[in-house]
Amino acid sequence: MSKPLRILLVDDFEMIRSLLKQALKQLGYTDLSEAVDGIDALDKINKANDAGQPYDLVFLDWNMPKMTGIEVVQKCKSDERHKNLPFIMITAEREQKSVVTALKAGVSDYVIKPFSPRQLSSKIERILTATNAA
Repeated sequence: MSKPLRILLVDDFEMIRSLLKQALKQLGYTDLSEAVDGIDALDKINKANDAGQPYDLVFLDWNMPKMTGIEVVQKCKSDERHKNLPFIMITAEREQKSVVTALKAGVSDYVIKPFSPRQLSSKIERILTATNAA
């Protein structure tokens, strides 16, 4: 059996983090941590890595105070320790231009709010398949 995924949920709205957590638990993911904004997320990503327990996946809101999701991804992708960390952007941004911006920044995938557990599951499976193939 593979080790459980360590997942970080980053959104400035507690309700969205709660919905994400509920959906992921339904899918069998239980090693879930939360961050309330981009700065909190970077801090948790760095601390987890330094402790030898890096996150396997980050669900990340686009629009947050202090630091946007895109800025978090750019900082992580420019850091050797986190350059392979997969991010799934969660956002209300629907424009094609926004999707392209996120993908260019290094986001692995994209989920538009509102989301379903099935959507999350298919995104996670796709990322795990791509990661295992690499």
